[in-house]
Amino acid sequence: MRIPFFQPRRRDYALEPLTVADSAAVSMLHREDFVRPWTDGEFAALLEQDTVFGYAARETGQGAKPPVGFVLARLAAGEGEILTVAVARTHRRQGLGWQLMDAVLRELHAQRAEALFLEVDETNAPAIGLYRRLGFRQVGHRPNYYRSTEHGPTGALVMRRDLR
Repeated sequence: MRIPFFQPRRRDYALEPLTVADSAAVSMLHREDFVRPWTDGEFAALLEQDTVFGYAARETGQGAKPPVGFVLARLAAGEGEILTVAVARTHRRQGLGWQLMDAVLRELHAQRAEALFLEVDETNAPAIGLYRRLGFRQVGHRPNYYRSTEHGPTGALVMRRDLR
């Protein structure tokens, strides 16, 4: 008896700049992974600032689609900072985290930034692996920075990537 092999359909995505109109949708995504998620009002207030920018990943297809991933960053005094990044659980392992981070890196290069910083939960091995593959290195540690329903208080790794 032959058992057919089913290959999952590869999804196609498009990256677009985040706008204030995306605030409610990205707030919903943020709730999937953060114990203290940001509200749509907090996202809107950040996106209204001149120094803050971001990108939304949307699955392509017919009609307008809500974001399935996003990154929010800030550029000030020649240094960038990743404020937050999230990808919907059902869309992980598709390269979206890489694409979102690459979009930020390209923007920061265009703006002639010198470095990019981020903080990541020390228990988030997939994210740490991604950041290391993108050229980030650990430059600090903040104990008890995050709260996790699984791990309780956890530390944050402070990571940096030089852009020049």
